[in-house]
Amino acid sequence: MLTEIDLLRHGATQYSDRYCGSTNHPLSVLGWQQLWQAVKIQNADSSSWQYIVTSPLQRCAAFATELGRCNDIPVIENACFQEIHFGDWENRSLADLMQTDADALAHFWNNPLINTPPNAESLSNFNCRILSAWQELIRRHAGNKVLLVTHGGVIRSILCYIQNQPLENLLTFKVNHADKYAIRITETIEDISVTYHPSDA
Repeated sequence: MLTEIDLLRHGATQYSDRYCGSTNHPLSVLGWQQLWQAVKIQNADSSSWQYIVTSPLQRCAAFATELGRCNDIPVIENACFQEIHFGDWENRSLADLMQTDADALAHFWNNPLINTPPNAESLSNFNCRILSAWQELIRRHAGNKVLLVTHGGVIRSILCYIQNQPLENLLTFKVNHADKYAIRITETIEDISVTYHPSDA
């Protein structure tokens, strides 16, 4: 039995230079354009999806809802696929953090597994949340083709798992806005193909 899950990162927001995390920023005009182009170019037959699953944050859910409406595809919100919460770094820019938390930021980028930002969700807890939801998604939608509209951190967590990479390597995966990753699962074997959005490649 073949199960197909396409991972699609949300498009740009007006605050894409920040650690948006759980902050509920909407898509920018560019973000909407990126996502529609990604669907048009990368999966012309979007009606082939039986379900669309989305993070409840509006930079994912707004597009997922509209895509589902246009193609008569059921849309399911799942809070487990929400982005990691960055605690005290939530909604702060990299430039700002370089001024106030440069050492902690460097440690985080070097190994996010053991250097959790202040008051943030730990990477290990985040990863457990994502992989539990991922396994449930595969079980619930076995034999179907599903689009998962989600966040960069979520996609990186899944890619680490599929490619048997240590979790501390999570930030080495480059996941641009509107990138799509096609996951094909046959029995217990998971294969991945990657399509980058033209504007970010």
